[in-house]
Amino acid sequence: MPILRIRASSGKEFTYRLPNAPVQIGRSPSCQIRLAGERVSRHHAQIEPAPEGFVIADLGSGNGTLVNGERVERKLLAHGDQVVIAGVTFVFDRGEAAELAEAAAPGAGTPAEGGIDEQAVRNMKVASEAIRAEVNKIIVGQAEVLDQVLAAMLARGHCLMVGVPGLAKTLMIRTIAAALDLEFKRVQFTPDLMPSDITGTEVLEEDPNTKERIFRFIKGPVFTNILLADEINRTPPKTQAALLEAMQEHRVTASGYTYRLREPFFVLATQNPIEQEGTYPLPEAQLDRFMFMLRVDYPARAEEIEIAVKTTREDPGTPQQVLTGDEIVTLQGLVRKMPVSDYVVTFAADLVRASRPKTPPAPKFINDFVTWGAGPRAVQYLTLGAKARAMLDGRVNVSCADVRAVAPIVLRHRLFTNFNADAEGVDSDRIVEMLLKEIKEPEAKNLPGAETP
Repeated sequence: MPILRIRASSGKEFTYRLPNAPVQIGRSPSCQIRLAGERVSRHHAQIEPAPEGFVIADLGSGNGTLVNGERVERKLLAHGDQVVIAGVTFVFDRGEAAELAEAAAPGAGTPAEGGIDEQAVRNMKVASEAIRAEVNKIIVGQAEVLDQVLAAMLARGHCLMVGVPGLAKTLMIRTIAAALDLEFKRVQFTPDLMPSDITGTEVLEEDPNTKERIFRFIKGPVFTNILLADEINRTPPKTQAALLEAMQEHRVTASGYTYRLREPFFVLATQNPIEQEGTYPLPEAQLDRFMFMLRVDYPARAEEIEIAVKTTREDPGTPQQVLTGDEIVTLQGLVRKMPVSDYVVTFAADLVRASRPKTPPAPKFINDFVTWGAGPRAVQYLTLGAKARAMLDGRVNVSCADVRAVAPIVLRHRLFTNFNADAEGVDSDRIVEMLLKEIKEPEAKNLPGAETP
């Protein structure tokens, strides 16, 4: 696959894989490769695939586009050509060595190891639209929450869903499981729930022939594809902790034996934000295990009327299967392989580092309102969430806009406010909003042409 080698003024070099689609370079947030500086036009230039290779076209910029020192309007790029835009140098590399190695390898014609099947990513957009259509046969509204749940599943993450009773949280997850042909189990968390009620227990059995007594492990509800931990904060920490190994390692250890969970495995936990009496708030370490915290709001007026009409008539039926469990596992692998630029990852890291009080990148409002900021897992989840969001949209490229879109649901439960914030009515959502306004994307001098995924 052809790539651009982006050379920074510091001497560092970054690479950007060119997709089989137009790639715009400029200052605008909509550009796939963003450059900073007054000399860069909002939409400066575009690199696009052509039958004979890749072509660079100037988009009417003020300072022009140079190829090998000559100003061009449109030019077919050759291997090794140097493109200069506002002082940033891009070297076009056809990746011939990688292509030759791939052609000589067994199974040539399939994506190289570590590469990505771009057509499969584009097909995901069709599949995601079909999933939405099937879920919408049962669920009215909540389109954004549905997309966020699907993104977490593709990223192999787990979700904590917060909403008042009666908003169809359980029904939504059951419907998603049906559309994806996944096994679904629900556990109602109560104060008397024990860890073995989740993971499983051993029973003593007697062999009818030998009369020998042996212990047999009976698997609990955690051995499923989608586990709904309903009102997880109503059970003591000992039982809450029973999910930790399953969520992180996708396995359960009991009596010295380890049992692998079925893939894909996804935990969705719910919390009621109204009644907190007699509850056990999740500890910070366990909150950090959840990739997203989703807030389910009341439906709009028109949606609520539609809910009343649809649910008081005949049974809406069962959604049709769109994907299988094996296909979900394959798509999860594609998310991991999806390329993401250093520019986008740097922006995600800068955002998280700025959330930590008493550190140089932290703005004043972080020092004033935050006790503890987000850890490195937040950078991982911002990157994975951005990748999954791009895949749901059928895009191979990930952008800083994708990071911004998932930042509230990744960071809101990882920022812990202090008394000053509580006194002034500033919650974690408000702090994330201020962070997104305060933290700028990397400048060209630090990371030259930014990319995006």
